[in-house]
Amino acid sequence: MFIAVFCSMSCSREISTTASTVNGASITSTSPLAPVLKGVEINPLLRITMYVPAGAERVSYRSIKARLNSTALQDVEKLDVYFTGKEPLFEASSLIKSIKPSSEVFEVPLDIQTEPGKQYIWFSVTLKEAANPDNIVELRATQMTDVNGKVYRVMEEGNYSHRIGVALRKAGDDGVDTYRIPGVTTTDKGTLIAVYDIRYDNSRDLPGNIDVGMSRSTDGGKTWEPMKIIMDMGAPHEHNGIGDPTVLFDPVTKKVWVAALWSKGNRSIAGSGPGLLPEETGQFVLVSSDDDGKTWSNPYSITEQIKNPDWRIYFNGPGNGIAMQDGTLVFPSQYWDDKGVPHSSIVYSQDHGKTWKSGVGAKANTTESQVVETTPGTLMLNMRDNRGRFRSVATTTDLGRTWVEHHTSYSALQDPVCMGSFIKASVNTSKGSQQVLFFSNPATPSGRYNMTLKASTDLGESWPTGNELLVDERGSYGYSALTRIDDNTLGLLYEGVKNLYFVRIPVHEVVQ
Repeated sequence: MFIAVFCSMSCSREISTTASTVNGASITSTSPLAPVLKGVEINPLLRITMYVPAGAERVSYRSIKARLNSTALQDVEKLDVYFTGKEPLFEASSLIKSIKPSSEVFEVPLDIQTEPGKQYIWFSVTLKEAANPDNIVELRATQMTDVNGKVYRVMEEGNYSHRIGVALRKAGDDGVDTYRIPGVTTTDKGTLIAVYDIRYDNSRDLPGNIDVGMSRSTDGGKTWEPMKIIMDMGAPHEHNGIGDPTVLFDPVTKKVWVAALWSKGNRSIAGSGPGLLPEETGQFVLVSSDDDGKTWSNPYSITEQIKNPDWRIYFNGPGNGIAMQDGTLVFPSQYWDDKGVPHSSIVYSQDHGKTWKSGVGAKANTTESQVVETTPGTLMLNMRDNRGRFRSVATTTDLGRTWVEHHTSYSALQDPVCMGSFIKASVNTSKGSQQVLFFSNPATPSGRYNMTLKASTDLGESWPTGNELLVDERGSYGYSALTRIDDNTLGLLYEGVKNLYFVRIPVHEVVQ
């Protein structure tokens, strides 16, 4: 395929003499805010809108000139060009060109006729396997030329930089229908341990044919080892599922712990009842690893240690747990009481996992939560609230025996009734090393889209709008999990639709 290449100087000189409209026709470009993902064939990253006013003659375009940033030339395997006609949304069935740019400025030959109204061209990118997740991809369309030689400058709207991410698990990998419910932690060796649901047959929650999978990275999430199944309760699998995992690292024993809900038969939320046995109620199950996530213990239940027999069900809040400064291990948890009302709480161990105890509920009608230790001995619980619109927040100084609702509760953090991630990390900021709280979720009062990362530099007392980063505007299943990779970098593992994505995020992009 022929691609004409122009030098940057002549390109700049030519654009300066063109108009943004010719005979009323105009061209604009926009770029959806979402990462470009390794392991995904189609990544729509640029939309061109061609407008011809009513009553004007149709315009036939022969070429479009575009520009890639220099690092993207090393990372991009190919660019695909799609003509979707009057359809503004991306359609993968409308491919017209595939190209492999060899320089930053390039031209794509076209044969497109546009009628009065709006019509659309899309660019999509496929990354090389060796693409660097710390780089960005920035594609800009600069001008289009019609068959009569008229040049139309492309007017730009919005931001064109795309971070590079990794599709950690995709629907269809290993024959699996859906991957969901992420959790991730970083060990003392810098190893990232990611856990998630392997939903073999469909995307539905427990009960079902679900196991817990684990992926491991030793280079800060740039590459990942093959998936391992670390929680499998055996046959019959369709009636013996386990899922909704949470992971934590104990810096004293160097042990990694994972908690999950086991549903023997129909013993998830709707099917559980009073009692302690697997035949009666869902089970709070643990596994652990003593070798940095390479091998794992057999699963075992701690339900008898922590559950009130009158409650309907008791299990972990998915995502991350923590180790407190005094060595206490804490998992966020949730239970449905004897009346069927849900409550967020915590489960904790003061002997590094030998025995476990439970707190009481922090607030009624809350479920999936995450926990941090703000100051020594003070835990802050950030909760999914079934009332909708906002997260609820409470604190405890006695390991959940009593709770006080925080002043930011149900007001500071928008939430569409979804799981969110909440961590405390020591990171480098413009003010030096700081303890910062980070929170991620679909930051909307309803609908799961706009995956956003927020930061609080005063231990959750406030969440300034300047400390926000929109990571992915697309609709998704909405769950996410954060971890500190190093002093300058965070890792975010989050759900797409049936897929799990991982991105590395520089701290300075979040904390101003």
